[in-house]
Amino acid sequence: MTEMNCFNNKTAAYYTLGCKLNFAETSSIAKEMASYGILKACTGETADICIINTCSVTALADKKSRQLIRRVRKLHPGALLVVTGCYAQLKPDEIMHIEGVDMVLGHAQKAEIMHIINTCKTPQIVTSPANDMDVFVPSCSASDRTRHFLKVQDGCDYFCSYCTVPFARGRSRSGTIDDLVAQAQKVAEEGGKEIVLTGVNTGDFGKNTQESFLALLCALDQVEGVARYRISSIEPNLISDEIIDFVAESKRFAPHFHIPLQNGNNDMLRLMRRRYDTALFCSKIEKIKTMMPDAFIGVDVIVGMRGETDALFEDSYAFIQKMPVSQLHVFTYSERPGTQALKINPAVTPVVKNMRSKLLLELSEQKRMIFYESQIGKKAQVLFEHTRKGKMMTGFTSNYIRTVAPYQSNCINKITDVILTGWNDTKNALTLSSDKP
Repeated sequence: MTEMNCFNNKTAAYYTLGCKLNFAETSSIAKEMASYGILKACTGETADICIINTCSVTALADKKSRQLIRRVRKLHPGALLVVTGCYAQLKPDEIMHIEGVDMVLGHAQKAEIMHIINTCKTPQIVTSPANDMDVFVPSCSASDRTRHFLKVQDGCDYFCSYCTVPFARGRSRSGTIDDLVAQAQKVAEEGGKEIVLTGVNTGDFGKNTQESFLALLCALDQVEGVARYRISSIEPNLISDEIIDFVAESKRFAPHFHIPLQNGNNDMLRLMRRRYDTALFCSKIEKIKTMMPDAFIGVDVIVGMRGETDALFEDSYAFIQKMPVSQLHVFTYSERPGTQALKINPAVTPVVKNMRSKLLLELSEQKRMIFYESQIGKKAQVLFEHTRKGKMMTGFTSNYIRTVAPYQSNCINKITDVILTGWNDTKNALTLSSDKP
């Protein structure tokens, strides 16, 4: 019996934790399995195979992965349960001790998932050392016809003192511009309107192909049919002035930036082994706001890393407070085995970490409200999504403002010109009206 016939008409359920890159890779796994005749399980249906794509960026992510594995086993008692992702790559033995896990696959094995499932006995661990993961595996999500996540880069060479991602995903590597343009063209042919460029260190694109991130942006900008691109997280030292100038002039690249700061104090940035200081970060924000005053800027911040005294946190908070950014993504530091940060003293207590996290989350909400308020009364373009909640539909403007409007099927997956009119009842989105007379 061939592999194709062996799996025909079986069903699979997919679960993903973590970053946009994980979602893109899960989608590619689902597409590969569909080519073998494996159908996606319907809600409430007991699946034959369950794929869990895990995250391990923090201790909390590990915990959520374990909880998800146990929950999925209860929901699908007879399924073949396969765990992959960063947690699987870093701690395969820990996962195999969870009752009900049949197979653990590392990142490098996801490209051969069907062959491995068909040929390997269970229970089984199939992983590779991070330094063996030197091949770029293409991924592009296709579960939502409105927004796609296109993986352009994988791995990281930075080895920040708090981070295990280089151990989980290996060294920096990329697809080629020609291959990525071809994937974008396919998205357009399938009706996708928005593509988010994803990666572990997106701006590091091209190390192994001798191409540049800016050249990739220029090539993608020429793909007809794609209405909008977004650049996911890009390091401050890699977002060049030329990239900012390009986005400002582009018709397709959105004025939306996600830039990790991690800390607003230079002493802490050195302890973190980051490759920039606050002056460089500030200059990038000023450049963006000069070229694109209405740009949305999201910023990653880590609180409570070892060595962060009260004085250093207060200095960091003051720096972030004065920055004209739109929202903070706040992560509470957790100790990761094998990282250099474990050598730093003093450690920050959980109580203090939680207090600092709460302060930054409150600051984030203040900044989001200020940014949204600044956009009320302005014209914008909204791409409405397939998700429907009651009688309402949601969408995002090019500068990433969440909007709500009464559901109209003819607006779904289309760019609509609107005027932002005010807050909705919960103040988590803006309402709108057509800008047509």
